[in-house]
Order: sequence, then structure tokens, then C-alpha cells
Amino acid sequence: MNKKIIILILGIVPFLMVLGNSMLIPEFPAIKNALQISQFQVGLLITYFSAPAALTIPVLGYISDHIGRKAIIVPAMLVYGAGGAISGLAAALMDNPYNIILLGRVVQGVGAAGTAPIAMALAGDLFKPEERSESMGVLEAANGLGKVLSPIIGAAVALIVWYALFFSYAILSIPAALLIWWLVKEPEGQLQPQPFKQYIYSMLNIFNKKGVTLLLNFFGGMVVLFILFGVLSFTSDILVSTFGLAGVTKGVILSVPLLTMSVTAYLTGLYLRKVKKHFKLAYLVGLIVIAVSMGILPFCCRSLIVYPIVLGLLGLGSGIVLPSINTMVTSASRSEQRGGVTSLYGSVRFLGVALGPPAFSLILGEGTFIMFVVGAALALTSGLLGYLLINEKVILQTSEK
Repeated sequence: MNKKIIILILGIVPFLMVLGNSMLIPEFPAIKNALQISQFQVGLLITYFSAPAALTIPVLGYISDHIGRKAIIVPAMLVYGAGGAISGLAAALMDNPYNIILLGRVVQGVGAAGTAPIAMALAGDLFKPEERSESMGVLEAANGLGKVLSPIIGAAVALIVWYALFFSYAILSIPAALLIWWLVKEPEGQLQPQPFKQYIYSMLNIFNKKGVTLLLNFFGGMVVLFILFGVLSFTSDILVSTFGLAGVTKGVILSVPLLTMSVTAYLTGLYLRKVKKHFKLAYLVGLIVIAVSMGILPFCCRSLIVYPIVLGLLGLGSGIVLPSINTMVTSASRSEQRGGVTSLYGSVRFLGVALGPPAFSLILGEGTFIMFVVGAALALTSGLLGYLLINEKVILQTSEK
């Protein structure tokens, strides 16, 4: 099968995975009212999904390096759907469903751990180094497209009833898993399973040679998702409380930064593939753009015209930096360690998502301006450290073709 078609099919995995959080965020106010919970508690719906994913990803990455990527991706997608069904049934049948909804979110997060990070490793296996930037751009664009559509889809589905959101995960996961199983063929002979001790030694050897650069890439990815989901959670609340918006209109506004991120990620991936350099420059520029947008946002929270435009700037910065990080991470190792390396990266990304909404909610207690300044400082610090200390030539060196 044509490789372009394969990468588009693989794009279904991050697309579906990202619905797990992004589809719920527009309905935070409705969920908060239905369950009679606080803003912090509704933010835990993201944390209880993302934190288990962060903890589980490294384990599944190691296993995928031994038994193959599809053997992890397909069952994981089904577990992801089952977690959604648990939360949906609890909301539909119980008087006080909050704790069981959180349990379902934990199950869903464990399933999500075996989806997008492993798909990224599989794309790394399938594509040669010179093709990898474009494939990573496509996967990040699919991730972004899921984020773009999910607020709109979530708002539309919630018109039925708010807990229909959870059932939609179960409905979507089954055909997606079957499509991956039938149509995506793994490359043969690339994976050479290692004993656990040897595997750990080889992983440590990668970090010994490329540790500073890898860790800064991990940190940068975490910061981007921490800021993005923190801002989206805050925005979902003010669109109701300040502007009185609801339904699909609110979802459309929340999709603005995600649309700009998706388009920019795809174009950045194409550019990096063409020039085969400037990875850490893209890292710096993207995080500076994010910092600038965070510096502007607190001054336009009452303008329904300016605020979405600056949100688009936040998405633009995210779309510049993420394909660069993805390429450097997937190119840092050979196939037999790639699942482990990309899974660690996926773990810290999920950690950023998990911490963003509750952290922004807590910092908001000190004031809106402080909340955005903290985000801007974090982005700027990460960008400068990355540009000064990342060695892109070392991390992109690999004996694999």
C-alpha cells in the first residue's frame, strides 16, 4: 500500500486519542452543573485520563519493541472505548456517578497509552530518516485536526445529553481498531527483541549520548501541552461566564487555536523534511510565539473578536514546535528502542495535559494576569534552554536507514 495512504490511516490513531480530552473541555460548564462539582474537580476528568496514560506508556512502549506495534495499538483502542462506556453507563444509571466516571477515565487513559505514542514509533519504523519529518508532521496534524473538530463534535453530541460524549468513544474505537488491523502492515525484520537488562542498558546508552537534547525535547513537548490544555480549560469557562456562549458556537471558538496548530504542524513538517535542518530553531521560534500569545491573552479576555485571534497565535506556535520535537525524538534511536523512547516522550506529553487544567485553575486564584505570565515565562524558558543546549546533529545521527 502507498506510504501516504498508510500514514493517513495511522493518523486515525492520534485523531481518536485526542478526542479523549478535547471533546470534553467545551462541556466542562455543563458537566460541572450536572454533577454539582467545582472547576478543579471537573479539571480532574482530564487528569484522571492523562496521568494513567503517562504512567502506562513506557511499559507499553517496551512491550511494543518486543511483540510489534499493532499488537499494542489495536487492543489499546478497544480498552480506550471500554473506558468511555464505563463512564457513560455510570452517568446514565447512577445518582452520584462522579467517582465511577473517574474510574472509567482511568481505564480510558490506560487504553490511550497504547495509541498515539506507539503509532508514532510505527511511523518511525515505516519511514526512512529523510521521510520522517513529513510523516511526523502528518501525525501531529491529525492530532491537531482531532483537537480542531473535537470541540465542535463534543458540543454537537452533548446536545443529545452530556454523557453521550462518553459513549461516542466506544462507538468510534471499534471501526478504527479494525481499520488499523486490516490495512496497516508492519515492516518485517526491523524489530530485534532484547532481554530486559540489555534493553535497559541500550536505553541508558541512548540517554548517555543524547540525554540533554532528548530531555529538553521531552520538556518542550510537555510545556506546549500543559499551556494549551490549561488555556483551553480556562477559555471553556469564560466563554460561558463572560460571553454567555454555549453549544456549537463555543466549540467553534475553542477550535481556533487547534486549527492553526494543525495546519502549521503539517506545513512545518513539510518544510523540515525539505531542508533537513533548523529543528532547534523551529523549537525556539514556536515557544517564543507561545510566550508572546500568553503575554497578550490577559489583556483581551473580554473581547470576543481579539481573544480568538490571539488563541490562534497560541496554536501557531504549538504547530511550529511540535513537529520539530517529534522528528528529533523518533530519530534519536533505532527501531528496537524507538518504542521505548517515543513512549517516554508520549508519557511526558500526557503529563503536561494532566497537569494543565488543574494547575491553571489553582494559579487563577492569584489572578488571570499571573496565570498567563507564568505560562509565558515557562514557554520562554523552555525555548531558550532548548536553543542553547539541544544538539540536533547528534540526536539526528542514526545508523538506521
